Amino acid sequence: MKLTHTLMLLLSASCASTAPQDPIHNVLSAEQVENGWQLLFDGSSTDSWRNFRGSAEVRGWEARAGNLVCTGGGGDLITKETYGSFILDLEWRIGPGGNSGIFFHVTEDHNAVWETGPEVQILDNEAHGLDPRALTAAGANYALHAPQADVVAPVGQFNRVRLIVIDDRVVHYLNGTRIVAYTLGSEDWRALVQASKFGAMPDYGVAGEGHIALQDHGDEVRYRNIRILRL
Repeated sequence: MKLTHTLMLLLSASCASTAPQDPIHNVLSAEQVENGWQLLFDGSSTDSWRNFRGSAEVRGWEARAGNLVCTGGGGDLITKETYGSFILDLEWRIGPGGNSGIFFHVTEDHNAVWETGPEVQILDNEAHGLDPRALTAAGANYALHAPQADVVAPVGQFNRVRLIVIDDRVVHYLNGTRIVAYTLGSEDWRALVQASKFGAMPDYGVAGEGHIALQDHGDEVRYRNIRILRL
């Protein structure tokens, strides 16, 4: 499918409009509602989510003071709905020494979300001794594409992510700066995957549609202002 001019601009332009923090959290503006945005967390419930490979009440995650907080022990969280091409906006705050991640195109055909879904890394870089441009630093396409700029907020502050996925094109923005771009299934992508641990996972990054997932890595992490626009 050819990308429209508007969607190409989304992939290539700066994303400065995502940088400011919202004064009112976990709500959609009238304009966003009109344009088709979907709120994935309203600040008080986990109704849009379930545990990976689970169907009962959400465990290990809860709404606290307007944040979706990982309390541990429940495993990764996934959206009840699946998405192909989309724009995902959210904010995350990691605890000292913490680790988490945002995954997309996740399926439940394997035992872990990372066996199918590419990851936007969430990390306390300093505590893990990582250069902000390392392959596993915050904002990276985990283990494959490093962030191209150091724009991570200090631990204890929220960071804003915009993840754009249009067919096979993927772009990460962090705090308004475009830091990662790649094409799923490209020659470069395949070479990087084969040279990584994902080379042993034949279904990694190939689904084309799937769940959004938030990782329970056993560490303190919280999310807010989670909204998505199908394209």
